[in-house]
Amino acid sequence: MKRRDFIQKSAGFAAGTMFTGLGTSKLFGLTNSSASGTIAAIETVTLNNGVKMPILGFGTLYLNDDLGVQCVSEAISLGYRLIDTAKVYENEEAVGAGIKKSGINREELFVTSKIWVDDYGYESGKKAFQTALDKLDMDYLDLYLLHRPRGDIKGAWQALEDLYEEGKIKVIGVSNFEDKDLDELMTYAKITPAVNQIETHAFFQQEKANKSLKKRGIQMEAWSPLAQGRNEHFTNEVLAEIGKKYNKSNAQISLRWHYQRGIVTIPRTSKKEHMMENLNIFDFVLDKSDMKKIDPLDLNITQFPEWE
Repeated sequence: MKRRDFIQKSAGFAAGTMFTGLGTSKLFGLTNSSASGTIAAIETVTLNNGVKMPILGFGTLYLNDDLGVQCVSEAISLGYRLIDTAKVYENEEAVGAGIKKSGINREELFVTSKIWVDDYGYESGKKAFQTALDKLDMDYLDLYLLHRPRGDIKGAWQALEDLYEEGKIKVIGVSNFEDKDLDELMTYAKITPAVNQIETHAFFQQEKANKSLKKRGIQMEAWSPLAQGRNEHFTNEVLAEIGKKYNKSNAQISLRWHYQRGIVTIPRTSKKEHMMENLNIFDFVLDKSDMKKIDPLDLNITQFPEWE
């Protein structure tokens, strides 16, 4: 199955354009793409500790070894500044090498990694963090997440809190946490998580979670925002119909839908043309009727049962 119904033919949009609807966001930066002449303008959201995070980033699951190095470098060259990895992806070294290959200053990037459940605990958590830094060849992380709510969460969270207070992590958060998990965490946490990265896409919209996280002051971030193409996402008739209205692909409609809900996304692709396409979602606005047409696509169940 093809990833897109079509590749966007006219990808350019005006530099410096501001978009409304996210009161806490602003332009992150403008980066020229010499390959296409396009300009990527990525806004930021302001997290609960004041740190700004790009609302659109680049995921790296399955991008390993030389492929990972090349993809990360290309993504950064096109304008991505949020790069997401994890220990369990087994590609932190490739991500770090790709960042170095890009030639972009570390300070311009927002790099995320995640501690896996096998390393949960206070001392083991600190050790795992240092291992991640060493593999990435960095002095600090912008965001470090507890990958799943299992094992010694308390010890791991306390390790993250101390690393945060030491200035080694700019933001700490969680991934795949439900309300009950967050309630338990907050019985002992000194610091409220700034981010919760969870499965979110057109077929699992997580509106209840989005509302709850907003009330808690926690930024929602979507992993697999394009459902990895499952349920024929890239040929879905509803998304395609909306796409015709704006001359956009199913993927662009879906990413724009996330953006207008205030959700950070990290789509992953190994193809440069798709990286470019995913960036070009800021030159149009879905109206209320478009947003409502997407609502019935919600199956309200995970599309990745093998990851449960």
